[in-house]
Amino acid sequence: MIEAKGVVKSFGRRAVLRGIDLKVESGETMVIIGGSGCGKSTFLKCVIGLHAPDSGEIVVDGLDITKLKTEREISDYRRRFGYLFQEGALFDSMTVADNICFGLKYLTDVPLSKYRRIASDSLALVGLKDVEDFKPAELSGGMKKRVALARAIAAQPQYILYDEPTTGLDPIMSDVINDLILDLQKQLKVTAIVVTHDMKSAYKVGSRIAMFLEGRILQVGTPEQIKNTSDPAVRQFVEGLSQGPIKMKLKEFEADEARDGARRGKD
Repeated sequence: MIEAKGVVKSFGRRAVLRGIDLKVESGETMVIIGGSGCGKSTFLKCVIGLHAPDSGEIVVDGLDITKLKTEREISDYRRRFGYLFQEGALFDSMTVADNICFGLKYLTDVPLSKYRRIASDSLALVGLKDVEDFKPAELSGGMKKRVALARAIAAQPQYILYDEPTTGLDPIMSDVINDLILDLQKQLKVTAIVVTHDMKSAYKVGSRIAMFLEGRILQVGTPEQIKNTSDPAVRQFVEGLSQGPIKMKLKEFEADEARDGARRGKD
């Protein structure tokens, strides 16, 4: 359903994605793990069309999105997706119902008269009710995250992209969000990509897990394969160890970047 082929993305002199090859099968939940700055969120934004890759292809349902040119083409493409932003990204001045239905006017032809029912139904799917008229400031962190998830599913997307869905939540609420991700996958039959550094979450929700390092994919496997990996860098990350090859690799990466920058400066 989603296939990245040699995706490269740089910001100025900094290469964030350095040739990503990743295939996400229909109906699966692909989890992407890796340290801060390794390109996880950038990859998600390339998939949904917020960033254009410098080179490579991203093919979704047979459509190469790197060839989309007009705003209409990009908007039609984005209708297929729901996106849970890292911090929720709710509008403080809007009610919960207005937040959930915000995208409907741009992404669908649903009449305004049905917005309230869609908001209530979406909230029910994430375990909330009777909060339609609340403002985000009146909600707990876990409730805000669930409202943001309700907004992501309101337009009935084929795909859901989750950017750090459990960040800032306590362990119990994190597990509630994990259960919601699993429930939505079963009920809505969506294909999902989850970016996280929470290994408990990764093992629970992932059909497969891909680890990013230095803008590349180090390993892809089932949760069991990643848990029992023999790759020292993957093992260091999943076990949360300060000592190991990743520190060395990051130093090498920084040295490569410095050399690349110096060479480009001369050019």
